[in-house]
Order: sequence, then structure tokens, then C-alpha cells
Amino acid sequence: MYNQRLAHYQALEEKRNSKLLVYVTSDRPNLNTQIASDILNLFTEHLDQIGDVPKISLFLYTRGGNTLSAWTLVNLIRSFCDELEIIVPLICHSAGTLISLGANRIVMTKQATLGPIDPSVNGPLNPGVPGAQNVNARIPVSVEFVDAFFQMAKQELGISNQESLSKILMELTKHIHPLTLGQVYRSKTQIQMLAQKLLQHQDLSDEQKDKIVKFLCSESGSHDYTVNRREATALGLNIEKPDMPLYEIIKAIYKDIEAELELRRPYEPKSFMGQESAKPYCFKRGLIESTVNPPHTYITEGTMFLQAIQNGPQAQQILKDERTFDGWKDAE
Repeated sequence: MYNQRLAHYQALEEKRNSKLLVYVTSDRPNLNTQIASDILNLFTEHLDQIGDVPKISLFLYTRGGNTLSAWTLVNLIRSFCDELEIIVPLICHSAGTLISLGANRIVMTKQATLGPIDPSVNGPLNPGVPGAQNVNARIPVSVEFVDAFFQMAKQELGISNQESLSKILMELTKHIHPLTLGQVYRSKTQIQMLAQKLLQHQDLSDEQKDKIVKFLCSESGSHDYTVNRREATALGLNIEKPDMPLYEIIKAIYKDIEAELELRRPYEPKSFMGQESAKPYCFKRGLIESTVNPPHTYITEGTMFLQAIQNGPQAQQILKDERTFDGWKDAE
């Protein structure tokens, strides 16, 4: 809990000679949360209390989320400090990695990983999910998968002339809407531009920046690829290995958050219900914390209950989720 973590936060600030921000989005199975624009005003509350300082440390655990929200968050934090460092206890993927590119340095534990920053496009024009009960369910279209499709045509099948490639593109549009494909291309160019701009805060040559962006946007091969501390250093990023006292503080903070958000415990509605016919719930799915402002917690609240429906001559019971709140709450 926050009150127990506060002493660790203060110890980390003292050791790093900085002011600390903590941002965690849950990756608990079936209760995950992503980086989104709703965090920006909350971060501003903490930053206003911190004020203009030489250095800020952002303790970050996330699987990713909205690219532009990540970009805006980095610029927001940097407007309050001269130096920004990201502390990665374990997972900092996708948009989280993009945030890390905007730091002067990235502090990574042995188990910490970054990941590719190529986004997936998900909108109403995306292909539907075959067999899904929800007719509005859509399949995300990955930038890297579209790229891989054309690379396969060129390299594996040896197709090089424009007429044949045009036919392949026309065939692809039968399965993926042309506007979605256009959005894929736009997302790719946008993420490359944002990454290049963020990397200006690290002492890198243009060649090193190009290498990093190219690898994180396409050459890693899969969005699930993980970049450990050694590989991140080899890419040219400014990576710091924490000494043992710092590592112990980082580990203690993460383990306490992991327990509070139940990150390693999959959420299964049937198991959650047990033998009860109705059960209220309150799940914590994200944290924004500091030493200078009351914490914010992303909460999902509601009631799970069994509902009887008539299915022919027999009655059948189905689980219903009556959600009453889903969003950020101030500490009570």
C-alpha cells in the first residue's frame, strides 16, 4: 500500500538526488490497463507540487498504450526538470519504451525489458473477429505485420515489379479496409518521427538514432520481442545498471505494487463468484504516485451476478457484469 511504499520512495529520491513519480498500468490477465490521455491532468497535479527541479525519476511499469499520450507525458514531465530518468523494474513495453526514449538515461534491473514501439491500428474499419459474439469486435492491424506481408512477397516469393505488387495490395484491401492501411502507414511514420525527437535527450549520433528507431520499429520482427539491459546498451541507449542498494529499493517498491494490484493473479469471473449469486467488486488497475501529492488509483467497480434466461424449455444462468465505475480516483 502507498503508506508502506512511501519510505521506499523517499529513500529512492535521496539515493538518486531527484524527485520521484511512479506510474503503473496493470497487466493482470483480463484486467489490463493502458497508457491513455486521462493521466495527463493527474500527472500535472503531482508536477505542480514538485515544481521546477533539476531532476525527476519516473518509476514505470507498463505494457503500453496510446502513442500520443506517451509523447505528451514525456514532454509534460520534461517541462518541470532539466534531467529525466526512467526506472524500469520489470516491464516497460511499446508506448512505455517510447517514454523511455525521451529520458536522459534508463535505469534497468537484470529482469527489466523494453520492447518494439511499432503501434497497432484498431478502429471501426478494422477486420471483424470471426465467430465473435460481439459484432463490434475488431482485429488490431499491426504495422509490422503489414510490412512483413510485403517483405514476404518481395524476398521469399521474389516479386519485384510494380504491377504484381499493386495486385497484392489490391488483394490485401479485400481483407483490410484501405483507410485502415493508410492509418497503418501514418502510424509508422509518426512513431518514427516521435522516437527521433525523443532521442535528442541522449548523447547519440544521427546514425545511432536511426539504428535504434529502425530496430524498435521493424527489425525486431515481432511486437512481443523483448529487449533486455544488455541488448539495450548494445543498441546505444544510455542504460544504467543499479547497484545493490538501489536494486533492493526498486524491488521492494515493485513487489508491494504487484501485491496490491494482484498483477500475477489472473481474473476469472467464475472463480471470483464462487457459490454466490451476486458479488460486488472493486479492482485496482493502475497507480500514479509521488511523495508530494495524494496518490491516484485506477479503479473498476461494479457487481457480478447470475442472471437466469430462458433457453427453450430449460432455464440457463449466465454471468452478468454491471459496471458502475471505471476510471481514476483520488485517494480517500
